[in-house]
This record gives sequence, C-alpha cells and structure tokens, in this order.
Amino acid sequence: MTVYYIFIQVIIKMHDFDELEEKLPGDIFTDTFLKNYLYGTEDSRYSLVKRWLKQGKIIRLKKGLYVLGEKNRKKGLNLFQAAQMLYGPSYISLESALSYHGWIPEAVRTVTSAVAKRGREIRTPVGVFSYTPVKFSNFFAGVARVENEGGVFLMASPWRALADYIYAYRKTWKGLKPVVEDLRIDPENFKNTDFKELEELYNSAQNSRVKVFIEKSKKELIA
Repeated sequence: MTVYYIFIQVIIKMHDFDELEEKLPGDIFTDTFLKNYLYGTEDSRYSLVKRWLKQGKIIRLKKGLYVLGEKNRKKGLNLFQAAQMLYGPSYISLESALSYHGWIPEAVRTVTSAVAKRGREIRTPVGVFSYTPVKFSNFFAGVARVENEGGVFLMASPWRALADYIYAYRKTWKGLKPVVEDLRIDPENFKNTDFKELEELYNSAQNSRVKVFIEKSKKELIA
C-alpha cells in the first residue's frame, strides 16, 4: 500500500459527500467551489470528483461545471441557470422566454438563449441548450435578472424575446397580426406593453426588420 494511496483514502474520509452537499449554494457548482472546499492536491480533488461522477452523485455538464445527480438535488435543476453558466454572455430568450412568460402555449424542450458571440448548441446529460447570436447596441436591453429558489438567471422580456425571434429567424412581421397568427399569442398580452421598453429596444436594434416590427406594433397599440 503506497503512501499516496493512504493519503487519498484519508482525503476521501475527510470529505463525506453529505457534507459537501450542505456547503453547496445550489445544485450547480464549478471547479472553483471544489478548489475552495476540498483539501489536498489537485490529484486528490480529481480522484474525489472522478469517484462521485462514477457513483452518479454529480454530473459533468462541461469541463469545470457540475450539477448534483438527480437523487441528490435539493430544489430541482434550474435549466435557465445552467444555460447561463454553460456559455455566455447570454440570457434566456426566443421560445424559452416566450414560454416562461406564458405568451406561447407550447412547452419548449430545448433551452433557447441569445448570445453576444458565436452561436452554438450544447448537448448535456440534463438537456439541450441552444445559443443564437443577436445584434443590439445595448445587448441587455429588455433583459432582467431573475432570482428564485431554483437559482439566478437573466431573462428576456416578452418584447425582447420577440425582437430576438425576428432577428434569429429573419421574420418580416410588420405589426402584431402575423405574430398572433404564427406564434398563437393571445392579443390580451399586448395590453400592458411598456412603451419605454419598446423605445429602448427600437433604439438598440441594429436590424431593419426588428425596427419595422417595433415601429408598426407601437402604432397599432397606440391607435
């Protein structure tokens, strides 16, 4: 029995997984947290992580990012928070945001985000995450920070999600009617529109199709 083996066993004993769970701020965590919590060398930490991965106690989403295994989760996995930590700067938008706000009736399986850099799709053991590049002078116009029991994430407003949708899918919507028809959005949702937000989105948009949609929609809402 080598000294190294004995050392690893001591480290494992010092770090009961239940104790780790108690110290976790949530179900998603990074290598930085493990480095701050786990004693010993990088090799010893790697051995513990490898052991927990094999046991299914934790799941690797990408290098340096983990989530507790399904049986060990405290509050249920927040996929929106996971999306933020997987790739960014980004925020939840498009279909996921419209569904979150109750503007579209369909459930969305892929978590959709807008991103400030190159788009990509990331497949993980807990779900599929899609990132679509958008161009706005103020990237976070119409985006709010949401904090709940499940975690913290950035969420597009319904209007920002629509603007991103038009940009991403090259829609030529000139007003609200095609939106209602194509996405089956209830017109009642437009009644509480914040016109200051529409102005901010219009000024930040760097795409003519988005600008036309906002301008035409605003006129319809005022009429």
